[in-house]
Amino acid sequence: MSFILLIVGFFLLIKGADLFVEGAASIAKKFNVPAMVIGLTIVAMGTSAPEAAVSITSSLAGQNDMSVANVIGSNFFNILVVLGVSSIIATLPVEKNTIKKDTPFLLLVSALLLLFGLNLNINRVEGLIFLGLFAYFLISTVKSAKNHSIDIEEEVAITAEIEDIVEFSLPKTILLGVIGIVGIVLGGDMVVDSATKIATTLGMSANLVGLTIVAMGTSLPEFVTSIVAIRKGETEIAIGNVIGSNIFNILLVLGLATVIKPITISIFALFDIIFMLLITIILYLFMKKNNCLVRKHGIIFVAIYIAYMAYTIIR
Repeated sequence: MSFILLIVGFFLLIKGADLFVEGAASIAKKFNVPAMVIGLTIVAMGTSAPEAAVSITSSLAGQNDMSVANVIGSNFFNILVVLGVSSIIATLPVEKNTIKKDTPFLLLVSALLLLFGLNLNINRVEGLIFLGLFAYFLISTVKSAKNHSIDIEEEVAITAEIEDIVEFSLPKTILLGVIGIVGIVLGGDMVVDSATKIATTLGMSANLVGLTIVAMGTSLPEFVTSIVAIRKGETEIAIGNVIGSNIFNILLVLGLATVIKPITISIFALFDIIFMLLITIILYLFMKKNNCLVRKHGIIFVAIYIAYMAYTIIR
């Protein structure tokens, strides 16, 4: 029964995020907000909504390990599986901004997370620092878009995606947003409750469940979006989407969760943060050397993911 509730919870999370994004994007279009700004803010934050719901709910429920493991596990999954599988399917070109600005920034915030976690506690002040960095990242990204400093291919791809959004009437827009938020909140509660019961029943730790089942489920939007984009030939923004999502997960998701309630982490979670930083460094080195991710990189990433998940299960 817990597995069924977990699946229902994931469905509510993902569908709720979709409805919330549709409503928010419709309001933005109604007030003539540029398509690029919608794509880089509302749509991007929408894919991190499942992680935010689960981490905040876990934190409030006292499941600190699951709260952190969900974010770390999602970032593992995004790099090693989403980019791994995507680069096996097709060569993924890397945008200049991704190498020069976004990935170094991801490395910085990952290192900062490790620094904050060394005492096995992340407090409200550190959460506020994350949120401040998130605001800085968001503002600088929007400014870059407005100044046309991003590549034209990326602009065309994101604009095309936003053009698919329907502009609803104001009452329907508000209704979509409310239903979306309710779905995200209920889904988050169901995922955390059912995942905790599964962990208890199977004798698994909350950290393990968060790193595997929960992280995979909350990362489904990024995985599906990337695969669909590649099948449509839009390979140029796949890496940027993952880097952006990982930044959002650390700064926005953990920032919010920690400000609401300080998080105590386990020594295992600290090891996972170190591993996350290492694979981010490997990703950066692959990108900087080749200006793209190719099949051999994808195979390496998927192999690392399988090996680390095996280690996580037996540790």
